[in-house]
Amino acid sequence: MSRPRVVIVTFDEAQILDVTGPLEVFASVTRFFPSAGYRTDVVTTTGGPVLASCGLQFTATSIAEVDAPIDTLVVAGGAEMKAAAADDELLEHVRRLAADARRVTSVCSGAFVLAAAGLLHGRRVTTHWAECGRLQEIYADVIVEPDSIYVQDGNVWTSAGVTAGIDLALALVADDHGQQVAARVARHLVVYLQRSGGQAQFSALLTAQGADTQPVRDLLSWLRDHLEDDLSVPALARQINLSERHFSRVFKAELGITAADHVETMRLESACRLLETTGSSIEQIARTCGFGTPETMNRTFRRRLNTTPGEHREHFRPPDASTLETRF
Repeated sequence: MSRPRVVIVTFDEAQILDVTGPLEVFASVTRFFPSAGYRTDVVTTTGGPVLASCGLQFTATSIAEVDAPIDTLVVAGGAEMKAAAADDELLEHVRRLAADARRVTSVCSGAFVLAAAGLLHGRRVTTHWAECGRLQEIYADVIVEPDSIYVQDGNVWTSAGVTAGIDLALALVADDHGQQVAARVARHLVVYLQRSGGQAQFSALLTAQGADTQPVRDLLSWLRDHLEDDLSVPALARQINLSERHFSRVFKAELGITAADHVETMRLESACRLLETTGSSIEQIARTCGFGTPETMNRTFRRRLNTTPGEHREHFRPPDASTLETRF
C-alpha cells in the first residue's frame, strides 16, 4: 500500500523551521512506524535551489510535477509571503492540489497563500501573532483566532508561527494514527510538551521573560513554585517590598497585564500540563495549582478555555505510552 503523500509548499526567503519542523515530524513517523509512514515532497513554483531566510539553501521539486490527488498539503510561511501570495502560478497549483487533498494546512504566514487562493473563505484560522491583524484586515471573510497555536476547521488546519508547525504536524499525526504515535515522535524530537491547539501563542512563562527589573523577574520566578500560596496583590506587593498601588502599576507596565491575570494564567497552564501528563485527580490538581477547589478550577476553564478540566484531560492526555511499540 502506498504511503500518504504530504506536499510542503515553500519559496525563497521562507522560514526554514516552517518547512523542516513538519518535515521532521512526518519523517520520524516513517522511521519509527514504517507501516504508518508518509511520503513527503518539498516544492516551489519552479523547483531547484531555494534560499531560506536564515541563509540555508536546499533543493525543491517543481509543484507542477506533483500530480493530484495528494493526502496533505502544507504551505510554509516566511519573509517573502507577500510575493508568494501574489504568485498566480503558485496559487493555481495550490488550488489544484487542494481540490482533491484530504487535508489543507498552513504554517505561520502560509495562511496568506491559502487565503489568496480562496481556500479560507468563512473559515476559522490562525497565523503568527504578528500577522493576525493584517490577515484579518486583508481577508475580511476569514475568521482569525489570534491566540491559538493551531486551528482546525473542517479539513483545513492552520497554525501559528515557527515551532507551532511542529505542534500542527504532531496533531495531524495524532489525527491519523492516535496520540500514542504522536507522543512517541514528540519524545524523540525532545518536544517538552505537545501543545494543544487552544493554548495561547504566548505562555505565562514567556510573558514573564519580558519583565524589565530584577525584583519583578525574581518574583515571577518565585511564583512558579508557589502556586498554592496566597498570590493576591497585597501578598505579591509584600514579597518585593512595594506598596499595593506601586506594585500594580509596575507589574502592568512591565508585563502588559495585571498581576491577577498573570497568576490565573500560570495556574491554568500548570493545571493543563498536569492534566495532560499525570494521573493526579482533579481535586489534587486544583489544590496544587492554587485554585483551591475543583469548582473554582472548573469555572476558570469554562471562562478561559470554554471547556472543563475533565474534557481537557480526555482530549489531550496521551494513552499509556507502554503500548507504543505494539500498535504497528
